[in-house]
Amino acid sequence: LGPGIDVPAPDMGTGEREMAWIADTYANTIGYQDMNASACVTGKPINQGGIHGRTSATGRGVFHGLDNFIGEAHFMSQIGCSPGWGGKTYIVQGFGNVGLHSCRYLTRAGATCVGVAEWDGSIYNPDGIDPKALEDYKLENGTIVGFPGAEAYTGENLMFENCDILIPAAMEKAIHKGNAHKIQAKIIAEAANGPITPAADKILQENGCLIIPDMYINAGGVTVSYFEWLKNLNHVSYGRLTFKYERESNYHLLQSVQNSLEKRFGRVGGPIPVTPSEDFENRMSGASEKDIVHSGLDYSMERTAKGIMATTIKMNLGLDLRTAAYVNSISKIFTTYRDAGLTFN
Repeated sequence: LGPGIDVPAPDMGTGEREMAWIADTYANTIGYQDMNASACVTGKPINQGGIHGRTSATGRGVFHGLDNFIGEAHFMSQIGCSPGWGGKTYIVQGFGNVGLHSCRYLTRAGATCVGVAEWDGSIYNPDGIDPKALEDYKLENGTIVGFPGAEAYTGENLMFENCDILIPAAMEKAIHKGNAHKIQAKIIAEAANGPITPAADKILQENGCLIIPDMYINAGGVTVSYFEWLKNLNHVSYGRLTFKYERESNYHLLQSVQNSLEKRFGRVGGPIPVTPSEDFENRMSGASEKDIVHSGLDYSMERTAKGIMATTIKMNLGLDLRTAAYVNSISKIFTTYRDAGLTFN
């Protein structure tokens, strides 16, 4: 473990507190002479070298990943769906950090959460579940069971219910060859690591299901972990060096426009104030660290999605996004090896 060797990030059962423990232990033992010691892990608290937006990053990445494919008519037409979020329903398995934030962003986009499954019980409401109310209820009660905004689910398995999008955000191998034929969702976003076995993957594809692979769609967390690692190595927060300069530059811009107007039309009726709009006012000081993180994550997810789509279409892979993602990844490795003279063409 170390800033230039392996840099762990939080996963199931770990969060900011545990990552702070690891960073502190490293800094006080083998890393006590290393000025970059705080970069030995990511997912730390903000006041201990963490970065804004890391906690919600994986769930936000799930949203961006889905958003890129849901907006593509080419893929939506293959599964009989209309492009866009309007009217889409979704079910989430697991209401931990990833499931919670996925719910939050999907609902904001216009989709409707009809069910949430947890280890100790599931809830269902075809009219929609409010993620914020459910989050507050879980924080207070330690469980989603008994949530007043939905009914307790009593069927075989909530994942088998009819919905447009299924988000397995819990354990691996949740969908296997024994239950894959019961899945009715048209889109599955693998927010967990390996929630679909290879045998189940084949069955789902044959049934016309679009699976967005885990190696892409749950990469929001590690992407923002990379941003945090860079921040630790740079020893300065994103945007800190430019905030004041950008704000003053924008004020000078507004003043320049005002001076030009007054020079052209005169000041007989008094000065001609140039008032910034609310959106411009909010951006006067330039991008905050959270703005930069969100923008960088959005761009990374969009660029990768376009690459997967292009390969899928080019190789005529139909709905097999996983193979396209592997092809793109292995192609990058090959290019690196080839340019280093380590392969034979």
